[in-house]
Amino acid sequence: MATLTTVPTDRPAPSGSRPLQGFRHLSAEQVEAFGGELDALRERVMNDLGERDARYIRRIVRIQRRCELAGRALLFGGILPPAWLAGTTLLSLSKILENMEIGHNVMHGQYDFLRDPALDSTTYEWDNTCPAAQWRHSHNYVHHTFTNIVGKDRDVGYGILRMAEEQPWSPADLGNPAYALLLALLFQWGVAVHDLEVEKVRSGEKSREQALASLREIWEKSRKQVWKDYIVFPALAGPLFLPVLLGNATANLARNVWAFTVIFCGHFPDGSVFFTDDGGEHETRGHWYLRQLLGSANIEGGPLLHLMTGNLSHQIEHHLFPDLPAYRYAELAVEVRALCERYGLPYNSGSLATQFGSVVRRILALALPSRRRAIAAPPIAA
Repeated sequence: MATLTTVPTDRPAPSGSRPLQGFRHLSAEQVEAFGGELDALRERVMNDLGERDARYIRRIVRIQRRCELAGRALLFGGILPPAWLAGTTLLSLSKILENMEIGHNVMHGQYDFLRDPALDSTTYEWDNTCPAAQWRHSHNYVHHTFTNIVGKDRDVGYGILRMAEEQPWSPADLGNPAYALLLALLFQWGVAVHDLEVEKVRSGEKSREQALASLREIWEKSRKQVWKDYIVFPALAGPLFLPVLLGNATANLARNVWAFTVIFCGHFPDGSVFFTDDGGEHETRGHWYLRQLLGSANIEGGPLLHLMTGNLSHQIEHHLFPDLPAYRYAELAVEVRALCERYGLPYNSGSLATQFGSVVRRILALALPSRRRAIAAPPIAA
């Protein structure tokens, strides 16, 4: 079982840490009752899945493909600035939709019930340098199983950033802001090498042979992506090779920065809770739900924002119900928030500007040595 960490009471909690008083009031029975109500919500939606969901995702796929086709066509007229700008914008939109609303959600198994080979989580391959199979391991299994447990959830800092007080500080962390900027600009490449688990190779937990096999898969996938975006399509434009190359690079950059922003706002703003592993072998379903809730945050906005984030603007609902179609999260959020109020639990939600601002402050603050030592707290419920 994971345990929460807290701070001495004689000073304010640093950004992202939360004393236990806000949720230690729950008994073991109440934690399991909370989990049971969330199970009931999930079961209700699962029983309602059908044609409505099929129409939604297939419509999004059509929109994404049309945006890509129109964007690439307009880029071939890229000698005219309006055509280049429109083409780059549409191609960026296409890549964001494919990454966030289609690829991410399909590979979570949200549409497996359709039995559509094009939307099968086990075979879908996205427009990204990271091999889908590796992403499913590092994200679906590691991140969603060990959410915000420092030392187990490798998404806490992606192996290069210090994002929690519970992570030991070293002089290399002075580069936190620069590392974050580099990761944002090259996010698909950061995701691509994430499952290499270099630190495990160094410690001997993972063999060099396993790492080399993963590296070969990354090479094959990234080579195809580079060939497609930076050689084939620019070459097809003939004399407009450079404008098309620049348009493709800009679209990939826009997708990278947007994905970084959405993911970091959903995991690292003020109020996010991190955990230490107390060595327990198991945690109950109720405790797992509680950890997902406390380690996630939502971004408030309208339908367009939710669409462009792949509905990961409802990160809380996504972590509670990762295999439910994401466009349903807005409906579920109303009930989840009410449930949190009834149990006296925090529900971390704020505007994009608010959440991102607090993420930036965290990155800057954690570049410096910690002012306090994390103290392991008792389990959430005895």
